[in-house]
Amino acid sequence: MKKLLASVLAAAMALSLLTACGGQQNTPGSSGQTPGSASQSQPQTPDGSASEPPEDDEDYTTGDASLDNPRNQDGIGETELLVISFGTSYNDSRRLTIGAIEEAMEQAFPDYSVRRGFTSQIIIEHIQRRDGEVIDNVAQALDRAVNNGVKTLIVQPTHLMDGFEYNDVVDEVAQYADAFDKIVMGAPLLTSDQDFQVVAQTMVDATQQYDDGKTAICFMGHGTEAESNGVYAKMQQVLTDGGHSNYFIGTVEAEPSLDTVLELVKAGNYEKVVLQPMMIVAGDHANNDMAGDDEDSWKTAFEGAGYPVECVLKGLGEYEAIQQLLVDHVKDAIAK
Repeated sequence: MKKLLASVLAAAMALSLLTACGGQQNTPGSSGQTPGSASQSQPQTPDGSASEPPEDDEDYTTGDASLDNPRNQDGIGETELLVISFGTSYNDSRRLTIGAIEEAMEQAFPDYSVRRGFTSQIIIEHIQRRDGEVIDNVAQALDRAVNNGVKTLIVQPTHLMDGFEYNDVVDEVAQYADAFDKIVMGAPLLTSDQDFQVVAQTMVDATQQYDDGKTAICFMGHGTEAESNGVYAKMQQVLTDGGHSNYFIGTVEAEPSLDTVLELVKAGNYEKVVLQPMMIVAGDHANNDMAGDDEDSWKTAFEGAGYPVECVLKGLGEYEAIQQLLVDHVKDAIAK
């Protein structure tokens, strides 16, 4: 009864807030069945900065959702590996990035049942409304683990950095500390110096065909107001120190900005520009902010400066080296 009352009160508060904000439909997805099942009703960005706007029901295809495995099945067993991602409504990219990471986890850890959780409630609801695919949010995934009698839980986020959202996941998982015999969080993708080297090399290998000395190769990250935004400057330094002076790192919402990257490219003798996301998925930001035709997109800005532009719509999660790096983070977590 207490839990039911709490759920009713929470729903009433959420409805009041949504009405004050113009009645946007963004209801929390938490089941509210276990201690600590509070869920983020207003999701943050993959890097943990300002919230991403709702995705409209697009009139274009993003792939076949039926090919994606939501990994929300019961029958988990006593050991679980929960992979937490921000998420994307781009079906093909979700399958080729997040799905591929989860498959790599299954192959590497056959004794663990691999399950999925997304932090973006907006994306979860968008996918369910458009495609009928149901994906757990973090609280629902944790509740599912509890209800299935999981004793050992490894939580591995696919987040790029130790930013606001990663720490929100840490806090939410911590509320379930007493629900399992053992529970541990894995580190984000870019944690150690070796992580930066691996990711930088992956980015270079992925764009090797364009590296002709006349092409500026620009990777677009998201950016955050958190101190962890420094990972972009560090990645730039790693690339430059490695002799890749024609590689540039920028962000959508922080520094280095598009204007900064554009000025750096203009300062060189480049004849062409290649754009690729420095994000796990190639979702809304990659398809619109980077490769879109709107006047404020990266593609439009570089074309306006006179450069032929080619966009590579592949998220980092598609690359085996990135999948393996996250597997290694799980191994480190298990070692704890």
